[in-house]
Amino acid sequence: MEHETWVYKGRGLQPESYRDSISTVDREGKRVWVYPKKPKGKFTTYRNWVSLALLAILFAGPFVRVGGQPLLLLNILERKFIIFGQVFWPQDFYLFVLASLIGLIFIVLFTVVYGRVFCGWICPQTIFMEGVFRKIEYWIEGDYTAQKKLDKQAWNREKVLKKSSKHLVFFAISFLIANTFLAYIIGSEELLDIVTDPPQEHLAGLISILIFTAVFYWVFARFREQVCTTVCPYGRLQGVMLDKDSVVISYDYTRGESRAKYRKGEDRKAADKGDCVDCKLCVSVCPTGIDIRNGTQLECINCTACIDACDSIMDNVGLPRGLIRYESEANLQAGRTGMHWTKRSIAYTAVLAVLMVAFFGLLFMRSQVETSLLRTPGMLYQEQEGGLISNLYNYKIINKTHEGVPVTFRLLEGEGEIKLIGNQGQIQVPEGGTAEGALFILIPKTDIRKASQKLKIGVFQGDQQLETLKTKFMGPISGSNGSK
Repeated sequence: MEHETWVYKGRGLQPESYRDSISTVDREGKRVWVYPKKPKGKFTTYRNWVSLALLAILFAGPFVRVGGQPLLLLNILERKFIIFGQVFWPQDFYLFVLASLIGLIFIVLFTVVYGRVFCGWICPQTIFMEGVFRKIEYWIEGDYTAQKKLDKQAWNREKVLKKSSKHLVFFAISFLIANTFLAYIIGSEELLDIVTDPPQEHLAGLISILIFTAVFYWVFARFREQVCTTVCPYGRLQGVMLDKDSVVISYDYTRGESRAKYRKGEDRKAADKGDCVDCKLCVSVCPTGIDIRNGTQLECINCTACIDACDSIMDNVGLPRGLIRYESEANLQAGRTGMHWTKRSIAYTAVLAVLMVAFFGLLFMRSQVETSLLRTPGMLYQEQEGGLISNLYNYKIINKTHEGVPVTFRLLEGEGEIKLIGNQGQIQVPEGGTAEGALFILIPKTDIRKASQKLKIGVFQGDQQLETLKTKFMGPISGSNGSK
């Protein structure tokens, strides 16, 4: 593939011409298949451990139980969401909106300050592609040179065996991933029913699993890095969010230029040579096929493979590590290292902190049962037998828990009683459902001191008070005749 040429003027890296293509597509629009060399090094080890931890959480999520509920469930069909054992219903939509804003600002903040750390370390596409499927490919077909040789050779017993084995394993893992993702949507119990029952009893579920499997298999067996370079909008948005103070994977061009092959025992400074020995190993290990020495590019997912590759070469030739490292363009130009906070990154951090405080505050104050009690509009108070005054109210109870809740109302102050209309005793609110109805509040006429006085009503489940409601009670002032 033909890349644009970069020149180095003073302390700055400047493009001689703008790039008009990406690394995985040639100028004729044809796919350039990437054969990355197997990376190894400090950062690769760290990323492997992070990937293992995230994969363990992903596959355990639908099956681990917290308080009898799955660790994570996103049942869009029934509009039921469970996060760390806590059940969330459509009534908690405001929390979802706030969490989405926090997630968006969090990603923007990390991009502004740390570049595409999310892509290289946390993104499911990278974790599955580099942490699972690519490793299987190395295991079956060998490193990048062996893969190239295998693809070029004629179809023989070796090629058929390796290719069929690889794609069979790819399909099996895709099937496992599809089942796991479906468990997040319909629940692990429903998934086990689909798996264990005859296929004809769960035809829709079986078709869904096969569709998911086919999509995952195609993405990781064929589409691969194209997800990052042509589909995912995040890579293109980074051009808007990044600035010179953003910490990204950078090539120290001041130290590295001019490039020249290494000769044992030579004084590179005296020969006016930079530390870059032009081994191109940083290009060989890149999973998206770019040359990081050309500067930050939309295809770069910050996977750190080039850092490990360059550090290993620096060790071999006796030069300091860090020719390729996490660094900002501003630091490279100024010849310094370390974090440099800007007004923009501080502002994003402040907004994120405020939103997170608000979110966790609302989360901890979130009631498992929400009740509204409103005096029926247009209805006047009524005088009842025994010197009682009654007002009619409408109630609505929302149950956010995963089990039915029996609810009763009680006056918290003064004398009086509450009578439910059409319901004797307590109200049964179904799991994740609502209960609506009407009730009378009756207060002795002698206890009424104002034409409109405040009342406190307790919502109870047995002896446990769930909520305190405030409402107004209309009636005649004690000692007066009043009016109906």
